[in-house]
Amino acid sequence: MDLLALRKVMDTPSFPQKFSQMQIRRVVSLHVAGAVDKRPARLYIPYGKVRGVILFFHGGGFVHGGLNAYHGICCRLALSSHAAVLSVDYRLAPEHPFPAAVEDAEQVWVWLCHVLQQRFPNQKVVVAGDSAGANLAAVIAFKARHAKSDQLAGQLLFYPTLSGAYALPSRFQYAENYMLTKRLMEWYGKMYLTEESCFENVDFAPLLHTDFSGLAPAIIITAQFDPLYDEGRYYAAALHKAGVKVWYRCYGGTIHGFLNFYVFMPKAKKALSYAGQTVRNLLEAADHP
Repeated sequence: MDLLALRKVMDTPSFPQKFSQMQIRRVVSLHVAGAVDKRPARLYIPYGKVRGVILFFHGGGFVHGGLNAYHGICCRLALSSHAAVLSVDYRLAPEHPFPAAVEDAEQVWVWLCHVLQQRFPNQKVVVAGDSAGANLAAVIAFKARHAKSDQLAGQLLFYPTLSGAYALPSRFQYAENYMLTKRLMEWYGKMYLTEESCFENVDFAPLLHTDFSGLAPAIIITAQFDPLYDEGRYYAAALHKAGVKVWYRCYGGTIHGFLNFYVFMPKAKKALSYAGQTVRNLLEAADHP
């Protein structure tokens, strides 16, 4: 399958979009400031009082994925969190290799903070994503710490990729037969990273940071049969050791990307509900320090 065909298949919604959004107030298509151009985005607005904003970055190995594939997931997060969800379509590799996705994510973060400061100064943000998108969310959490931003209330990471070239045990244990394979991860790496040194860059491998103190509270969800299982688990442990508040859950019997099967997988629905409710608690606590 060629790359364009792959992207088309992988950006297909798992459930009809009009039905997914029936339980939320509105979905708005817009463009937001990326690093070099305006990036397509969708804003999901729940009913009732909006508690804050979830800035969501989709997965897909930095190569595919998009707004359509994550439409239902974003609707469910908006519903359970009572927060607006801003889903952003960042630039993809190999046309735009590392650090293009990071640059887009950072620029969107800066833009969103500016908008909130100007119009909704009491609103806080939770950065979120799954897989490659969770990588971007974690990277933004470090950049927010460096900038001493007080607008980041938390980071929500679904089965994140975080350790770069440093292969943790789960990469070998679940290297085959569980959808995301060792060979596939190597292909993603070749598409996204143009130099070997990039694998050890903390903007690709945030787990290689030496200081995790002062980061935003983290909600980390992993899948049991996933080569990236240990990356989320080790990150949770590093944050906890540094005194950062962490909510960590591993869903047994699941594989990488299981959220996308929420239509017929009860554990995926439970994970999204748990994540949304925990985000809601974080945002409410930020609103009443």
